[in-house]
Amino acid sequence: MAIGLGLDAFSLAAVFGICQKVCPLGAKLRLSLSFGSFQFFMPLIGFWGGLPVARLAISFGHWIAFFVLAMVGGRMIYQGWNEKGERTLPDFSRGWPLITASIATSIDALAVGFSFALLESTIWLQALIIGIVAAFMTYIGVSLGHRLGKEVIPKPEIIGGIAISLVGLKILLDGLI
Repeated sequence: MAIGLGLDAFSLAAVFGICQKVCPLGAKLRLSLSFGSFQFFMPLIGFWGGLPVARLAISFGHWIAFFVLAMVGGRMIYQGWNEKGERTLPDFSRGWPLITASIATSIDALAVGFSFALLESTIWLQALIIGIVAAFMTYIGVSLGHRLGKEVIPKPEIIGGIAISLVGLKILLDGLI
C-alpha cells in the first residue's frame, strides 16, 4: 500500500527533477521531507477525523488535486511552448507550490487512514511506513528525473507539464472509480 500511495509523489518528483537545470541536495530533501510528511500525517488525520473528513476528501479531494495539478501543468506547457531564450522555471520545492503538490499527492492517504479506522486497526506504524516510503520514492524520483532531464529531454517543461497534468488526471480518475 505504501508503494501505491508513493507513486504519485514519485511521479511529481521525477517531473520536478526533469525541469530543473540545477537540483541541489537541499531541494531534493525539501521535496522528500514534505511529500513524506504529508503522506505520514494524512492517514492520521483520516483515522482520527473520522467520517466527515473522509467523506469530504473522498467526495472532493480528487477534483481539487486534479485542478491544481492541471493548472500547474498547463502553465508549464505554456511557458515551455512560448520560451524565448533562457528558461527560468519556478522552484517547486519551496512555498505554496510545495504545499499544494504535497497535499495533491497525499489526499488518497487520507482515505486510507479512514479505512483503517473502519477496520478498527492501529495507524501509527502504517502511517510511518507510508511516510518513509513516500519520502524515499520522492528522493529517487527527483534524482532520476534530473539525470534524465539533463541528458535526454530537449524541452523538459513541456514534458513535465504534460506529466503533471496526467498525474492530476490519474488522481481524478482514481477518485471517480
